[in-house]
Amino acid sequence: MDDLRPSGVAGSPSLVSLFPPGLHAIYGECRRLYPEQPNPLQVTAIVKYWLGGPDPLDYVSMYRNLGTPTANVPEHWHYVSFGLSDLYGDNRVHEYTTADSPSGFGFELTFRLKREAGESAPPTWPAELMQGLARYVFQSENTFCSGDHVSWHSPLDNSESRIQHMLLTEDPQMQPVQTPFGVVTFLQIVGVCTEELHAAQQWNGQGILDLLRSVPVAGGPWLITDMRRGETIFEIDPHLQERVDKGIETDGSNLSGVSAKCAWDDLSRPPDDEDDSRSICIGTQPRRLSGKDAEQIKETLRRGLEINIKPILPPISAQRHNGMNHDRAPSRKDSLESESSAAIIPHELIRTRQLESVHLKFNQESGTLIPLCLRGRLLHGRHFTYKSITGDTAITFVSTGVEGAFATEEHPYAAHGPWLQILLTEEFVERMLEDVEDLTSEELKLPKEYSWPEKKLKISILPDTEFDNPLH
Repeated sequence: MDDLRPSGVAGSPSLVSLFPPGLHAIYGECRRLYPEQPNPLQVTAIVKYWLGGPDPLDYVSMYRNLGTPTANVPEHWHYVSFGLSDLYGDNRVHEYTTADSPSGFGFELTFRLKREAGESAPPTWPAELMQGLARYVFQSENTFCSGDHVSWHSPLDNSESRIQHMLLTEDPQMQPVQTPFGVVTFLQIVGVCTEELHAAQQWNGQGILDLLRSVPVAGGPWLITDMRRGETIFEIDPHLQERVDKGIETDGSNLSGVSAKCAWDDLSRPPDDEDDSRSICIGTQPRRLSGKDAEQIKETLRRGLEINIKPILPPISAQRHNGMNHDRAPSRKDSLESESSAAIIPHELIRTRQLESVHLKFNQESGTLIPLCLRGRLLHGRHFTYKSITGDTAITFVSTGVEGAFATEEHPYAAHGPWLQILLTEEFVERMLEDVEDLTSEELKLPKEYSWPEKKLKISILPDTEFDNPLH
């Protein structure tokens, strides 16, 4: 349960020395922006996370920003989180790191909400929204980057608003902070409509953020969220859709993978074959991704963001690579690695198997991304990964232009433990796109099956309930 109170941050100098150093450093950046608001309202967790409370953020400070109307920056409320970075440096929440490393997860969240006329105090719902995102980060240990999107599927303020999803970008005012426990950057949450989220997935988040900046009522230069916005940027300015379509055609999508409800079956062997190398089990033990496999899948997702170079899947034996995730402390758990991923089956005992026939299974939300995978990724010579949220299963689609994959044109279906790779030729991708064009239809009835017998490939779109069992 949250408590609302003034922060009392900028009290006497004698009190400053009592503040945890990481907390004090972030407060310093806030005071730089808001010297006239030394004691902002805060939403604070009554029982701190490190004492067993449910909320990872110790505090969320709320400031009143007057904006710059002449520059299309309206007056708004500015929210700043405290807790994703290391505030204390004593291992109570985050493992201690040196000053030249990222602090904790390396970032804090901010949010800018348009102030309504007559509003004298900031709404507190954004603080709970930030707590929800923080819970995801702490539980999954996935970090956020500028350009990332979050599918929320609900009005952010629990109203009837069309603003139901989020993009993330650098906060336009807050500068990175050096603390004794590492560097902290500030990522701003930007509320978007469903159509804008889909455009970000089909193209890229940064491109849509730039379009939002160009439309004052949809965010403007500081990307301020207006929960009362009733039109998408494409309804406000239809020409913007042309820019997105051109961007998709030219650049493809830089969404290289998603967490999803998915599974796969090897139809080459009978289900009761104990030597079966599918993702389900060996004997009675669930098969899990090894640490090295998990790292390679992470590389698959990271490499997909490097759209100006030839995509390469690193070898399975590759060591940890900083890449897009250089802001992660080396000791943190791999975001795509299960807690016991290396404990059940040693990596070196898992052999890569070529499969003759496979059956892929996705829930509807994951299935709607298949056209994106095919058109926005594979036709541009890239790859796309589905990582199961209910187990260690992973499915990576690769094109013939991707190097380092263990699926080949001669053996297009290959599995390494629970990780399946599927290589698709451009000709087959074009055909699949024609066959699955109804996937994005709101009237799609489940279950839905697509089959290509001559390719020995079958795809089923199933209800969410089919994925409740993590060993599905």
